[in-house]
Amino acid sequence: MRGGRVAVVGGSIAGCAAALAAARGGAGKIAVFERSGARLRDRGVGIGLHNDRYEELRAAGYMTADMPWAPLSRRVWSVRDGEEPYGRPVGEQPFPFRAYNWGSLWRELRSRVPEGVDYRAGAEVTGVEPDADGVTLRLADGHREHFDLVIGADGYRSVVREAMFPGAGTAYAGYIGWRGTSSDVAGLPSDGEHAYNVVFPGGHSMIYRIPDGLGGHRLNWVLYTRPPQGDGLHPGPPAPASLPPGRLTSQLAGHLRALVADNFPPYWAAKVLGTPLDTTFVQPIHDVELPHYASGRMVLLGDAASVARPHIGGGSVKALQDATVLERAWRTQESWKDVLEAYDAERVAVGVAMVALARRMGRAQVENTPDWSAMGQPEFETWWQAQNGGSERNSGFGGHGIKGRE
Repeated sequence: MRGGRVAVVGGSIAGCAAALAAARGGAGKIAVFERSGARLRDRGVGIGLHNDRYEELRAAGYMTADMPWAPLSRRVWSVRDGEEPYGRPVGEQPFPFRAYNWGSLWRELRSRVPEGVDYRAGAEVTGVEPDADGVTLRLADGHREHFDLVIGADGYRSVVREAMFPGAGTAYAGYIGWRGTSSDVAGLPSDGEHAYNVVFPGGHSMIYRIPDGLGGHRLNWVLYTRPPQGDGLHPGPPAPASLPPGRLTSQLAGHLRALVADNFPPYWAAKVLGTPLDTTFVQPIHDVELPHYASGRMVLLGDAASVARPHIGGGSVKALQDATVLERAWRTQESWKDVLEAYDAERVAVGVAMVALARRMGRAQVENTPDWSAMGQPEFETWWQAQNGGSERNSGFGGHGIKGRE
């Protein structure tokens, strides 16, 4: 099990973590294929990491204290109430999270990938061909390479997953996330250490401060709602297409900005509407759930393996945990088959549970929102527990603990 040629398809956070796992597990040669030729910076924008999950990942060597982060302690859910600047709180809860910037976290992980790893930017994998003793990758430039093991860390549209489970693509959840960041962090309540959820009929928005990677902070926000139907506003059937920065249509931008103006408390409306359009983008929300994460000499990690809607704050956590468990299996098992079976046995159930919880939260927070204006703290707590199905600590909110470290 020591040595061998390993390919990692995808070079973002999941891919860098996979490369670390392979190097620490003892792989002989590692190549990372990242289709983007530009430096990865702003995908995902803000990431929340539960304090307990951070401690596990720090102990495993995948997170460090010097990675830039901003503390979060509580989350306040508010509804518009006339001209009250911040709205009326309908519920408040502990929120023991650390806020990261996707770009700076990626840079930190990238810098920790050993120098001997062949990280290839601008290398797109277009085909994955398994055989009896490994896998051949076909690249967009026509080049072909054979590896003993291929790790798919290439996101929710994974080419490795398609090779393992043909036709097992993503399922559109029926709504979108409109995301943005701005440099306007002036006057944030509670010194910026709270997260704020602005709620409205048919969705909500989460707003919190993140590091800017340069020693300061940015304001990060995401708004979940159904896209408009008809009049050419829907980004594209049968499911919306991702609209990267600078590609948001004027019609859709107008619809979303009107929603904010009509439903957000004045202070938060000003923050969101003041965000430059060229730093905002739209992502469709998807589910991905698979029966296995390994097949032959192929294995999946991160969003390639499963995608849970972002309401549970566990997506990037799971990718880093997947890498941690893969490394452990690599160190303790005696064959490729044993490594992948041990990894699969531990991670599939976690992914299934996270997808199920995220679906419940999506239904409660976007698809079938309650009468927010009728809520106070007691009603909020009842509503929150109904979607969690138990205590917050054990529900999976923020991600499940790594087996053996809980």
